[in-house]
Amino acid sequence: MEAVEVLYSALLCVSAFCLGACPFSVWIGYWLLGKDIRDYGDGNPGAINVFRAGSRKLGCLALILDTAKGVPFVVLAYSFFGLPDAAIIAVGLSAILGHAFSPILRLKGGKSLAVTLGVLFALPQHEVLIAFMVFMFLAFLFVEIDAWRVMFGSAGSLIYLVSTTGSSLESLFTLCVLAILIVKHLKDLQTAPRFKVKLISWLRTRKRPI
Repeated sequence: MEAVEVLYSALLCVSAFCLGACPFSVWIGYWLLGKDIRDYGDGNPGAINVFRAGSRKLGCLALILDTAKGVPFVVLAYSFFGLPDAAIIAVGLSAILGHAFSPILRLKGGKSLAVTLGVLFALPQHEVLIAFMVFMFLAFLFVEIDAWRVMFGSAGSLIYLVSTTGSSLESLFTLCVLAILIVKHLKDLQTAPRFKVKLISWLRTRKRPI
């Protein structure tokens, strides 16, 4: 990359990290609910605990904001500055890292799924989003524990991308996302995965129409 592209990339990465670090769900809890959402559920400073704190509307708002954090600087990176793919992916990862390890929350940020989806929506490499959504949907059908759903969904996406694109930037991005998600879900992953046996049995025994 040229020097000016390196400068733009660095500025966008820092900006994406700072926006990602903004704990909108926590602020919504404080300002609009008068509650610390980390006192609810799993203690995660994310949108789900805004729902648990007692407001569906504010939970939806928090979810939208947490997702949207991953969008603007990624879009700017490729649509306005025309940066190379490696820089665009670095900007996206910066947004996810900002949310996951927010300095505002003393590095105890959220689990990063919403902001990851925002980044995936914004990336020009749409095959990453499609693979992630498909495998997350399959994981939702067959896996019971949320943390393991995230793991199976993201790991499945990585395997698919490696098998179809090889050692590409898309595969590297997905591997980095998987590593971040593992770190953020590590506590929940200590419980062994459980599968929806009834659904699997139903699919096996269902008779095909004649």
